[in-house]
Amino acid sequence: MATKKTYILGIESSCDDTSAAVICDGEVLSNIVANQEIHAKYGGVVPELASRAHQQHIVPVVQQAIEQAGITKEDLHAISFTKGPGLMGSLLVGTSFAKSLALGLDIPLIDVNHMQAHILAHFIKEKDTAFPPFPFVCLTISGGHTQIVKVSNHFKFEVLGETIDDAVGEAFDKSAKILGLPYPGGPLVDKYAQLGNPKKFSFTKPKVGDLDFSFSGLKTAILYFIQKQVKENSNFIEENLVDICASIQHTIVEILMIKLKNAVKQTGIKHIAIAGGVSANSEIRKRLQLAEKHFGWSTYIPKFEYTTDNAAMIAITGYLKFLNNTYSDISVTAQARLKVTE
Repeated sequence: MATKKTYILGIESSCDDTSAAVICDGEVLSNIVANQEIHAKYGGVVPELASRAHQQHIVPVVQQAIEQAGITKEDLHAISFTKGPGLMGSLLVGTSFAKSLALGLDIPLIDVNHMQAHILAHFIKEKDTAFPPFPFVCLTISGGHTQIVKVSNHFKFEVLGETIDDAVGEAFDKSAKILGLPYPGGPLVDKYAQLGNPKKFSFTKPKVGDLDFSFSGLKTAILYFIQKQVKENSNFIEENLVDICASIQHTIVEILMIKLKNAVKQTGIKHIAIAGGVSANSEIRKRLQLAEKHFGWSTYIPKFEYTTDNAAMIAITGYLKFLNNTYSDISVTAQARLKVTE
């Protein structure tokens, strides 16, 4: 007799992307993302506009995810959603919708920690993709977070080191802004960096603990450097854009790699994963692959579509919690601030 399949719907609305996904026994059947273009002209996410856009997008996005999965909403076994961290207004839209749908269908509701979901995206079943074995170390890098996390099982996370000020994604975006590049600037820095000389300009690396990060000083150093050069030559940015981007990216990735090496030295764990939006960066991916050869690490790099905010990672976390019978009470509330360990 064929075993019954388990279908989990995931809903993600922590920032400015409205996303819904359906997972069947760990495999992605659909992963729909509606981007909000409106923020580009403001040079960053406007929370009020984001929550309004979520309200417009959530019904069609969920509908599309269910249809693309080839099922009906009655086939679903549970609804998983992002409880936090994120923008409160945005989180409330997803939380309220997930609660209503779970109540209406009379199926379990599962709250998901957005940061854990970035890490657990590594457990989405894909052809030719190996799961990282426990324990592994995960470098979680995004616009809002920079952490080194020891992952002992699907539900046990320990922060080994984190940023004491700005996140790495913010360092990329602010550097791009200094160079006059449009928002979001991180991917553009990466694009131009591939054409430039990473050793052309040097920036000092901040001195903090072995496993902690700091990027605010680096951002200031880049700002002062650019201001000084532009004073001497008004065309400095245009004439040197690819080299500036390559040098900034090289410095940031070098900082990340130094901390990862320290983490391996301290823990003895050589299974290394990356997660979060900045893990789409080409240089960090290249350096991790090189580390396999040089240091004998086993590295786990997620597919591009599972790096940025997406509901497939929420659905896989919901699926793992469903197997563990870890459900939420209907009184669960969104939390703008939430640690990866919570």
